[in-house]
Amino acid sequence: MLPRSGAPAPAEIIEDVAVPDLHIPASAGSHQAAFLAVPPVGDGPFPGVVVLQDAFGLRGTLREHTERLAAAGYLSVAPALYTARGGGPRCIASTMRSMTTGTGPVFDDIEAARTWLAGREDCTGRVGVIGFCQGGGFALISAARHDYAAAAPNYGRVPEDAERALAGICPVVASFGGRDPSLRGHPERLEAALTALGVEHDVHTYPDANHSFLEPMPAPLAVFGLGLHRESAEDAWGRILRFFDTHLRQEAA
Repeated sequence: MLPRSGAPAPAEIIEDVAVPDLHIPASAGSHQAAFLAVPPVGDGPFPGVVVLQDAFGLRGTLREHTERLAAAGYLSVAPALYTARGGGPRCIASTMRSMTTGTGPVFDDIEAARTWLAGREDCTGRVGVIGFCQGGGFALISAARHDYAAAAPNYGRVPEDAERALAGICPVVASFGGRDPSLRGHPERLEAALTALGVEHDVHTYPDANHSFLEPMPAPLAVFGLGLHRESAEDAWGRILRFFDTHLRQEAA
């Protein structure tokens, strides 16, 4: 989620666009561009992770996240969610609306990416999902609807009726910034819902971090105080990887 006034639109501020590696299936027989990162050590099969973008698309930063997960032993794919329906302003607007409504074909595109990843010969079939900003909201809803073993939503929107919307969700490790006014009350709502549902979880708010604290942000957003908070980011990554190790690797052994 972004500042509501004066913030540049996504298409105006992407500075580090990277070229995707391949195209993978999307919904309704379409396809979507994607990054794929394979663990550099071992022959597999490996547990998988679907990596979901922030509002600014498939930036180089997302590739770094995907490669970090691969280095930790996860076959990781990051679908470019704006490509399945041609991209452009209308597609971006539709995808962002889906984040708030919990509906729309983007959820089918995400499920197509999970199915593709789980079906690869070098994947164990046990898959997690991680998301950032917009992708954090998609990760939560997708994890409740489909066959994931763990979810890591980062500063993502939590549905207002979270207990109903997240029924059936897998274990969750979630991270928020204490200085993020756009998600005030969301960590508490997620904690309460997961507790009521009896779902294993680790929900943490970093008091000195703002929105998007796991990612360097384009320069125009610096005026909003958004972007990387290194100490919080490294702690969050440690929690995520330990949680994934338990639920994607150890439980599959």
